[in-house]
Amino acid sequence: MAHSLSAKKRVRQNAKKKVINRARKSVIKTQLKDFDAVVKGTDKKAAAEQYAKLVKKVDKIAATGTMHKNKAARVKSRMAKRLAKLKG
Repeated sequence: MAHSLSAKKRVRQNAKKKVINRARKSVIKTQLKDFDAVVKGTDKKAAAEQYAKLVKKVDKIAATGTMHKNKAARVKSRMAKRLAKLKG
């Protein structure tokens, strides 16, 4: 248990950030599932649209620090490969 005022405040801040970060990670997982479903459906145009949405969300979340920039790049790269495989 925190005793000093600053330690108590840090506990409160961490609790708030935890909720926000979990929500952001959930958004990314949902976008990935949506993209995956579209890719399996073999609709190229819809897959490209979902990829654009995914990239936008991943970039925004990486900019906040919830996701590391290298992980964001890795996710985008893997999904771009899947999209290219679908188109090719």
